[in-house]
Amino acid sequence: MALPKLDRLPDAQRRHAMRAVRSADTKPEMVVRRMVHGLGRRYRLHAKALPGNPDLTFARDRRVIFVHGCFWHGHDCPRGARTPKTNRAYWTAKIARNVSRDAAALSALAALGWEARIVWECETRDAAALRRRLAAFLNVASDASASRHDAD
Repeated sequence: MALPKLDRLPDAQRRHAMRAVRSADTKPEMVVRRMVHGLGRRYRLHAKALPGNPDLTFARDRRVIFVHGCFWHGHDCPRGARTPKTNRAYWTAKIARNVSRDAAALSALAALGWEARIVWECETRDAAALRRRLAAFLNVASDASASRHDAD
């Protein structure tokens, strides 16, 4: 006996919607990349040789930045804490696997001597706070680079 279908979208439309979900070059990632570039730092993208494929890698400093979507990585903000109404068991398990995989990647990076930071999607909305946090992590002066950009 087949279970009733709970998804309101037709299969073709659902496939199209899920294909639109990206893992690289997302809007929050692009915000972080522009901000780091504005701070005068160079970086490598999506280092496949490191655990977790960090979004930004600063090899000279042995530091990495992950930019996580709140929903996909189980953040405790309102967007991350919501659970889909349909197929709840699937999504709960999927997000739990993502959280577990993220924790394993952070542990493996620490064991290799790398320092990692996570920037959550919701944190990209406050540009000034994010700039200060990134500048502190990367050991650069956020005020000097901000005033340099304002003069342009």
